[in-house]
Amino acid sequence: MGVELAALHWIYVVFIFLIIGFMVLRRDTTLVCIIGIFLIAITATGSLSASVSSIFNSFVYAITELLSTILVISIIVAMSKTLTATGINDVMISPFSKLIRTPALAYWTIGILMMVISWFFWPSPAVALMGAVLLPVAIRAGLPALGVAMAMNLFGHGIALSGDYVIQAAPKLTADAAGLPVSQVIQASIPLVAVMGVVTTLTAFYFLKRDLKSGRLTATTGLSSVAEPKERLQSQSNLLSDGQKRLFALLIPLLFALDVAAMYILHLQGGDATALIGGTSVFILLLITMASHKNEGLEKTTSYLIEGFQFGFKVFGPVIPIAAFFYLGDAGFTKIIGDVLPKGSHGIVNDLGVALASVVPLSNEVGAVTLTVVGSITGLDGSGFSGISLAGSIAALFAHSIGAGAATLTALGQISAIWVGGGTLIPWALIPAAAICGVDPFELARRNLLPVVIGLAVTTIVAMFII
Repeated sequence: MGVELAALHWIYVVFIFLIIGFMVLRRDTTLVCIIGIFLIAITATGSLSASVSSIFNSFVYAITELLSTILVISIIVAMSKTLTATGINDVMISPFSKLIRTPALAYWTIGILMMVISWFFWPSPAVALMGAVLLPVAIRAGLPALGVAMAMNLFGHGIALSGDYVIQAAPKLTADAAGLPVSQVIQASIPLVAVMGVVTTLTAFYFLKRDLKSGRLTATTGLSSVAEPKERLQSQSNLLSDGQKRLFALLIPLLFALDVAAMYILHLQGGDATALIGGTSVFILLLITMASHKNEGLEKTTSYLIEGFQFGFKVFGPVIPIAAFFYLGDAGFTKIIGDVLPKGSHGIVNDLGVALASVVPLSNEVGAVTLTVVGSITGLDGSGFSGISLAGSIAALFAHSIGAGAATLTALGQISAIWVGGGTLIPWALIPAAAICGVDPFELARRNLLPVVIGLAVTTIVAMFII
């Protein structure tokens, strides 16, 4: 038998619905989360000063939990800026331009390359790394800029970011909210990410090919009024000689390949894997900066790091308050507010799950559909990340009711949230790829809509059988 639900539990439920409601309305959820934290704290402790302190403590707890993720993304972005500034990225990607002879080869080559690079650099920096070199090549091969943007979106912001197997930022957030080990969520997500990726990219390619053949899609379809992207992004840098660029272009993939091998051999996951990638990125950043900027290397290193940290905290700024709220649902409660849960309670989410199971016997089908819908709604803010804690939290709640499938439901919520909000459907989240390809973000979102919806439907059905 579970603990009897108290005011604490009902406040948590009410604020989950409020957060979802605000996301649907495309309004910021920070204020709602802070009020929710305060009300839960004052209900649990009865102390005004302790409740006010809990708001700050919840932020500290959330930042502490997410710090390694924020840092590694900041460092990787800083490193990617050095690659762009020195022109090393041009050399790294140029061999692949020889493969691009037809629109089909352009779509799949750019997509697969984007996916691989995004695993290590995250999609936004990867778009910048690839755009300048491969966009003109793809257009010459007959793939319109809109098709290039779709390929970068679906493979990078879709497949790579929704799985996030190397940096592990997404599974860390959802696993923490669901009270599961990161490795469990990663393992459960592999078949779902594969199904979603294959269905969506094949569907998008089919529509792309059909519209190219019929003439509905041309080289100028969806182009925005901004200047040609290649003029804006092309590196004119003479900081390194051609030989040095080639050396670094070989060294960087080799170092990351060694990292992946080390992760496999030494069984490194979660924080250990993140630390290895982060340390390697710092090492690469230092090597490139000192080699390219010579005397100014010391100052430039700090400058690149500052740019990276600005990006990291800008991305995670909206995530911290919402993560702080959802950490209260599980182990974070006692660390943020104190040991003041009702007697016999195993955490707010666990209690709610047990209560839900006793009232409504939920099925695998209901659980899977609900997590896809919740994940998609949380993605409507265009972040993809700010709401995945909610998906993890609700997955834990439903898994307690169903009696199984916690990791699969968590992975499903994560995938739907990131595919919708991470940069494939929400126009303001599409801006990096749209700007680099010089296309209209709204047109790009329209092209992605049907493939992503079909992919989510098929993935949800597959999840029902896996649970």
